[in-house]
Amino acid sequence: MIYLMSRLLKVNIFVLLTAIFSLPLAARQTLWEPQADKVFLQEKSEIVRTTGPVTQVAQMGERSFAVLDGKFQELRNGSLEPVSNGPEEINKVEVHDHIAWIMASSGFFRFDGNDWQKISDDSFVDVCLHQEKVHAATRDAIYVYEGGKLTNIEPEGGYLSSDVTMLMEDGTQVLADPVKPGPIIAIASYSGTLHILQPGKLVQLSGRVINEHLIDWGTLPSKNTFDLMSVGSRLFVSTDRGLGVLRGASLQQIKGTEGLPVEDTRQLAQGFDQDMWIGTTRGAIRMLEDDWHYFGADHWLPDNRVNDIAVAENEVLIATDGGIGIIRYEPFTLRKKSDHYEYWLDRYGHKRMGFIHTIHQYENEWVREISDNDGAHTATYLSAMSYKYAVTGEEAARKEAVDAFQAMLWLERVTPIDGLIARSIWSRKGDKGEMGRRGSGGLPAKWNATADSLWYWKGDASSDEIIAHFYSVSLFHDLAARGEEKELAKEHMRRIAGYIMENGWVLIDADGQTTRWGRWNPEYLLRPYGWTDRGVNGLEALAFSYATYALTGEERFKKGYEQLVDWGYAENTVKQKNTFPPSQIAPWDDNLAFEAYNTLLRYEKDPVLRSFYLRSLERTFEIKRMEKIPWFNFTYAAMTGNDADLDAAVQHLREWTLDCTEHNYRNSHRDDLFVEEGYTSYEGGLKAISPRESAVTRGARRAIVLDGGRNSKRIMEPVGFIRDYWMGRHYGLILAPDTEDPELLEVKKGSGENPGAAPYEGPDRPDFL
Repeated sequence: MIYLMSRLLKVNIFVLLTAIFSLPLAARQTLWEPQADKVFLQEKSEIVRTTGPVTQVAQMGERSFAVLDGKFQELRNGSLEPVSNGPEEINKVEVHDHIAWIMASSGFFRFDGNDWQKISDDSFVDVCLHQEKVHAATRDAIYVYEGGKLTNIEPEGGYLSSDVTMLMEDGTQVLADPVKPGPIIAIASYSGTLHILQPGKLVQLSGRVINEHLIDWGTLPSKNTFDLMSVGSRLFVSTDRGLGVLRGASLQQIKGTEGLPVEDTRQLAQGFDQDMWIGTTRGAIRMLEDDWHYFGADHWLPDNRVNDIAVAENEVLIATDGGIGIIRYEPFTLRKKSDHYEYWLDRYGHKRMGFIHTIHQYENEWVREISDNDGAHTATYLSAMSYKYAVTGEEAARKEAVDAFQAMLWLERVTPIDGLIARSIWSRKGDKGEMGRRGSGGLPAKWNATADSLWYWKGDASSDEIIAHFYSVSLFHDLAARGEEKELAKEHMRRIAGYIMENGWVLIDADGQTTRWGRWNPEYLLRPYGWTDRGVNGLEALAFSYATYALTGEERFKKGYEQLVDWGYAENTVKQKNTFPPSQIAPWDDNLAFEAYNTLLRYEKDPVLRSFYLRSLERTFEIKRMEKIPWFNFTYAAMTGNDADLDAAVQHLREWTLDCTEHNYRNSHRDDLFVEEGYTSYEGGLKAISPRESAVTRGARRAIVLDGGRNSKRIMEPVGFIRDYWMGRHYGLILAPDTEDPELLEVKKGSGENPGAAPYEGPDRPDFL
């Protein structure tokens, strides 16, 4: 009786779990909160290069100025033009109430945008607004500007000391030596009082008293001090070892451990949105209430050494030794950002016969790269457009999906063997550049000519391409295909999966040899040579065999799947993610695994087998979680219903740079390289680097790579963003924007010259519909 009850209980649980997993995700209880697609400020970069260092910048209303070769110049249409009648050997420029105060070797000047006025022959070091009046400082004295002239504010009889030992019984002071405010580096008005920065020391001018004892608690991070700025309740001091922050009488320190990207801080500037800008010897920093944004060369700045910063409304000028970096901010939504990247694909020529390509420079011309993984790159776009069509119903999105789908079909139909796929296809009469000479793992490329000699197709396809085909084509079938397209999708999957199974779970190339990485057989995965691949490759085989069965209903694929399960492939998926040794971690395997998770968990409903795959996903996501990459977070949330740090993942999308050019970037020098609280680094990463601080990368991206870039010689296809955004929308992880303003939903489409690769002009791809 006990056995019977236990058996019935197991059956009932099985039925219950099967019923739950059969429900659409929207009908299940989820532990994540959908994220709003709220309006945010998106950075755009412009660089003005100069022949020498730009030492100062200034913003006066809508006009921008800079100091180059010691002369005051205006920035117009991306170039600097000298301002007539200005002084030379300018050392510093400060703007207050739309008036520029110019400190030069020849004196102190006032410029209202049209006329110059020389105020003093003395050499001044700083200017600030104090009690609604301009105050200016030389190295040894402070003046107030009133009625068109400067007046020294030193009281009759001189300044008094804050040293109590110098006080007489009646409160008077009799000093042997006068108290001086200098040597002065900078001045600022804080809490209604003038504060003075001296070398390694902060003092205040309290009435007649120079107060050297204003700090009750704390010390400056360093004696090497550079700049001073008041922001509300805080007074900031820049040093070469971090920031000093005065609050009342307490001096605190902000260093790398608090999130400051570079401790060698120099210039300070008030921001436009309750923020502050910091110039350093290694880039510029935007400091917000709860975040830090780092901007370095080569994407944002022409050089990393910052000399000055000027801020206007939604625009920042950064003077460097190599010129001026201009960062502009524009209101965006993620929906608008996705539209930007879709427009980018068209404008820069990433598309060719339905394929998606990276662009690179070849003999001073932008050309499309015919790569090892054209199918995998196109698969990301096919999935993106399938998701988009499912969300919006836009026929334009479906048309794009169909075009990409036909390109995927062609990769299989171009080979002479049913089920064998090509990595890529080269047109003898239409493609530019050169055919890639390398294949898998640096081995020689395997190019094969078609019977009509119009095309070459690249062989030695790997597991990367195989799982990409099944992930994207099955999504297309479910979300965007109609009629004959659905049948073609099934046939495509049937041919590839059948060919692999017929050959004993390996991919046989046209030369009769197994491809380098097309191996899912137990002789490889369950032996020492392929042992490290047993998890991810086994996951792929389980995914493509079961997905083919789910869509075609053919029993042979179900039997193949069950054979894999009998071999222990399901159990092996649990620890598919390799974490050691770090030098042997293949980051692209993460992309393959998540394509397999997305494919297998959409169809498999058996609770026992799902338990293996879910445990695998749980383990893998915990490892990848610190990187905050939406592709991983969204997959985990969609397939499990669990919380997946969606706020961090959506913020990651907001921080993608609009420019897809792979500029060089460096982060390994930073002082804030630590794993954030609440996360654990299992792969040896020091910090998850924001996309703003690296470059646009594809699905196999890693956020823990500190340095990289391609010398601005390659342009990445931004299909990863498009896919992730529309995937988030499809599963309800991201809500639709709460606006109908077209300027917040779409970018303006220009009609200018194509800045990327020239349009493809070769023979057309076959039409399979």
